[in-house]
Amino acid sequence: MMHAKPPLGRDTLDIVVDQAVRAIPPAWPLASSVAVNPFLGQTRESLATVAARLARVAGIPVTMPRSWYLEQIADGHITDADLLAALTTAPAAQRPPNLGALKAAVQVARSGTGALPTVADLAAEVSGIDWPGLIAERFGAWAAGYLDEGQALWAAPRGRGAYAAWRAVATHDLTPEIAGLSGFATHVSLAPEAAADAVTSVVQRMRVPIAAAHTYFHQMLMTLGGWAQYARYRLWQAELAGSTDATMSDFLAIRLIWEAALFDRYEKEIGARWASVVAKHALPVTPTVDHVVDAILQEASERAAQRELAETLGGPENETIKGRPVLQAAFCIDVRSEVFRRALESVNPAIQTLGFAGFFGMTASHRRFASDVSEHRLPVLLNPGLTTSSGGADDAGADQSARLKARAKRAWGRFKLAAVSSFAFVEATGPLYIGKLVIDALGLRTTPVPNDPAPLPDPALDLAARTAAAETVLRAMSVTTDFARLVVLAGHGANVVNNPHASGLHCGACGGYSGEVNARLLASLLNDPEVRSGLIPKGIAIPSDTLFVAALHDTTTDAVMLYSEDCISAAHATDLNEARVWLAAAGKIARGERALRLPRGAGEDSLAMRSRDWAEVRPEWALAGCKAFIAAPRRRTMGKSLEGRAFLHDYDWQGDIDFGVLELILTAPVVVASWISLQYYGSTVAPAVFGGGNKLLHNVVGGIGVVEGNGGALRAGLPWQSVHDGDRLVHEPLRLSVCIEAPRDAMTAILKRHPDVRALFDNRWLYLFALDEAGRIAWRYTADLEWVAVIESEPATAVPELAA
Repeated sequence: MMHAKPPLGRDTLDIVVDQAVRAIPPAWPLASSVAVNPFLGQTRESLATVAARLARVAGIPVTMPRSWYLEQIADGHITDADLLAALTTAPAAQRPPNLGALKAAVQVARSGTGALPTVADLAAEVSGIDWPGLIAERFGAWAAGYLDEGQALWAAPRGRGAYAAWRAVATHDLTPEIAGLSGFATHVSLAPEAAADAVTSVVQRMRVPIAAAHTYFHQMLMTLGGWAQYARYRLWQAELAGSTDATMSDFLAIRLIWEAALFDRYEKEIGARWASVVAKHALPVTPTVDHVVDAILQEASERAAQRELAETLGGPENETIKGRPVLQAAFCIDVRSEVFRRALESVNPAIQTLGFAGFFGMTASHRRFASDVSEHRLPVLLNPGLTTSSGGADDAGADQSARLKARAKRAWGRFKLAAVSSFAFVEATGPLYIGKLVIDALGLRTTPVPNDPAPLPDPALDLAARTAAAETVLRAMSVTTDFARLVVLAGHGANVVNNPHASGLHCGACGGYSGEVNARLLASLLNDPEVRSGLIPKGIAIPSDTLFVAALHDTTTDAVMLYSEDCISAAHATDLNEARVWLAAAGKIARGERALRLPRGAGEDSLAMRSRDWAEVRPEWALAGCKAFIAAPRRRTMGKSLEGRAFLHDYDWQGDIDFGVLELILTAPVVVASWISLQYYGSTVAPAVFGGGNKLLHNVVGGIGVVEGNGGALRAGLPWQSVHDGDRLVHEPLRLSVCIEAPRDAMTAILKRHPDVRALFDNRWLYLFALDEAGRIAWRYTADLEWVAVIESEPATAVPELAA
C-alpha cells in the first residue's frame, strides 16, 4: 500500500516531470488534425542519440530495417560516396573506422533489445496476467469519457482535474481486483490528493532516483500512447493562450500509481529485477555502435536523394514569361500543388503560378455558417489575428435558425451512435437509410464543395492595419509588380466520405481545415480600393484592371472552384471563363499523373469516383513522398518535374531588403514542413508507436481520435494505408532537404537568432542548402553555423554574401 511522505526534492522532481511531458509530441483532434513531428521533444539530440533514448523507453527503431538500406546499396541507389560522406559526419569515437568496416556492419542484423521493462511488464512475467494490457484498457476506457468532445451520450463529470476525476472512478472500479490486483481501489483512495504528491510518493516507494526518473517518466507517458499526446495538445493550446494545463502531469501520476500498486503486490518476486531496471534508467543515454551505424545508413539514403534533387535543379531553366501574364495563380506550398502548378503552366506557358503558405497570411479564427465552432485556420504555431464569420447582417437570422437545427441534428446523431440506442435506431429508421446506403455504396453522390457565404473580416481592423497586412502578404509572396488582369488565390482542401482522418488531407497551414476562407479574405482585402491606394506610397501599384479571385483546389479530384461571386466583375467575364478552361485542363493532366501512383487508379476519371467511395481507404496520397522544400524564384523549378515531392515557396531574396521574409520562411513554413516530413517519417519507421494503425480496424472515440478495435490506446499519427499501398511503401522515409536561394550569411544570422530552428539543422532533422544564381545546390549547411561547398560556382553567377 502506498503511503504519503513529505516531499523530497520537489523542485527537482517537478523539473523532471516537465521534461518528460515535453518529450511527448502533441496530437490534434480529428476535426482539425495537423501533422506533428513525433520527435518534437528530442530535436536537440542527434538521430543516433534519439534512437538510444526511444529504444530504452519504447523499444522502437527510428530508422528502417537494414535490409531496406542493403537493397538500395545493391541496386546502386546508395553509392560508396554517399556512405563515405555520411560516415564522416558521425562522431569519430563511435563510428566504424572506415568504409569497409561500415559495409561489414551493415551485413549484421540490428540487435533489438526492446524497451526496459516497466513494473507492469515484470508483474506480467511472474503472474501470467497481462497487466500492461489491462492498464491500457482501463485507462483508455476512462480517458475516452474524460476527454470526450461531444461523442459520448453521457458525458463524464467536468470541473475537476484529470487526476481527481480518475481517482473518483478508480476507487469504484473492481476490474483490477477481479484480475488479481486485490486492494487496488483502497490503494487509490489512500493515494495523496495532489498529483505532484502522488508522483513524489511513488518515487520514494519504488526507490527511483532523480537520475533514473528522466527516462522512466518518459516511458510511463509513452505507454499511454495517443492519450498522452492529446493531453500534450491541451498543454500546447493552453500555453499558446498564455495559460497552462496539468492533464499531462496528472496522467503521469495516474500511470505511476498503477506501477506502485503492482510493485506492492509483486515486490518479492520482482524487487531484484526492478532494482536492475532502475539502475539502467539512471545511466546516461548513449548511442551504441548499432545506433550510429543505422544513423549513418539513413543519412546515406538522404544524400542519395539529395544527389537526385541536385541533378533535377541543375538542369537548364525554362524561359520566363515575357510581358504581363495571362493569369497568375497562387497555390499553397503543399507538395500536391507542385503537380497541379506544373500541369497548369503546361496548358499555357503565359500563365504564372506562385507558391505561398496556404493560409495566405490571414490568421483567421472562423465560424462557418450554422456552426458554433470557431475554427483556427492558421498554422498551429500562431495565435489568431482575425475573427471572422460567414455571411453578413442579412444572413444573421438564417444563421441562428440553422445553428438550432444543427444542434438538434448533433443530438440525434449522438443518440443513434450510443450503445443503449443504436440497435433500436437501426430497427426504427433503417428503411429510411436504404437509399442513402445505395447511393453511397455505388459512389453516386457528389460531395459538395464548401460554399459558405463570403467570410467577413473583423471590423476592428482599420484601414492602416488592412493596408499593412496586404503589403506584408504581397512582399512575402514576392509579388509586388507585373500583376495579371486576373489573379487566382487558391486554397486547398479534400472532399472525402467516411474518413475519420479527412482533416489530415486539408491544409496544414490552415490548422487542418480547407483554405478557401483565407483565400477569400485575402482576395477581398486586395480588391479593396482604399487598400490599393494605401499600397501605392509603399511602392506596390496594383493595376486598376487587376481582379483577385479566391479559389479552392480539391486535392482528391484536382477540381478547382472559383469564388467569382465574391467579386462580380462583368469586365472580367472572359478572363474568368478562360481561367476555368485552363484550370479544368490542368486538372485532367494532374489527375492522369496522380492516377499512376494510386492503387486501382484506372485513369484520371477514377479519381473523382474514389473521393466519393465510402469504402476507399486511399482517396489520395496527401503528402506521402515529400522530400524537399525549395524557396526560390519559380524560374528555377519551372518545367522540372519534382514528382509531387517538393514544397515550393516563391521567394526572391533581392527584393527582401532586410531579409524579414527569409526569416519568416525559415521560422514558419520550413518548421511546418518539417513537422509534416517527420510525421510521415515516424509513421513509416515506427508505425507501432508513431503511426495511426489500420484504417480497417478504426473506431472513433471521444470525437478526438481513433482506437483499433473496441478500446485501448488512442492511435496518433498516420494510418498505415497513408504510407503503404498494400504491397510496398509509397513514402520513402527521408528527412527534408531545405533548398533556399539566398545569401548564406543571411541564413546564418537567422539561425543564430533562433536556436530552436538551428537545432533542427544542427542535428540533421532537416538539411539546409544554399542555391546559387543558376538555381543549383551550391552550399551545404553542416552545423555550428558552418557551410561547405557542394559545387564550385562560377564567380559571375555565385550569390554574393553579405558583408561581415
